[in-house]
Amino acid sequence: MFTQFLIFSLFFTPFIFTAAHDTHDFVRTLDRKMLGLDEKQEKLSHFRFYWHDVVSGRNPSSIEVVPPPLKNSTTSFGSVNMIENPLTLEPQLNSKLVGKAQGFYASTSQSEITLLMAMNFAITEGKYNGSTITILGRNSVYDKEREMPVIGGSGLFRFARGYAQLRTHWFSPTTKDAIVEYNIYVLHY
Repeated sequence: MFTQFLIFSLFFTPFIFTAAHDTHDFVRTLDRKMLGLDEKQEKLSHFRFYWHDVVSGRNPSSIEVVPPPLKNSTTSFGSVNMIENPLTLEPQLNSKLVGKAQGFYASTSQSEITLLMAMNFAITEGKYNGSTITILGRNSVYDKEREMPVIGGSGLFRFARGYAQLRTHWFSPTTKDAIVEYNIYVLHY
């Protein structure tokens, strides 16, 4: 009996300790003070930018990297554009540049103009210079107002959450260039 117990223990004990040990290798609870969050108050900030999607001309800020597979699609379903769009304080492209929206958008509907958008708003001015706000969501571009979630950020926007309200300021059906006003409401530390 003792021999069976010894064999059982020698055979299964490493698996028990390994399984218990493995479950704790990838996650641990942290004290908020370690990240400097304990003494910081969460803030709500409002940002307003004009997002310039320049598809035409010699120096576009938005380039189609995947054309729509169906050539007769009225919605360009399946197309993907990579962007590095200027963010300015006013609707004019030559107004003060405060950052760039870097990411992509893809046409995701066969029946309406709807985009999946994934972007980092990389701020280049003021106290938020070097920080980013990350937006990921659905944009039904012909709706008067749209809303997309803020899902995070970096730098001064670590642990950020919130939403962006979008309103098209100007759109050219000929060139497909657009200027969109973004009002972003962000909770951050």
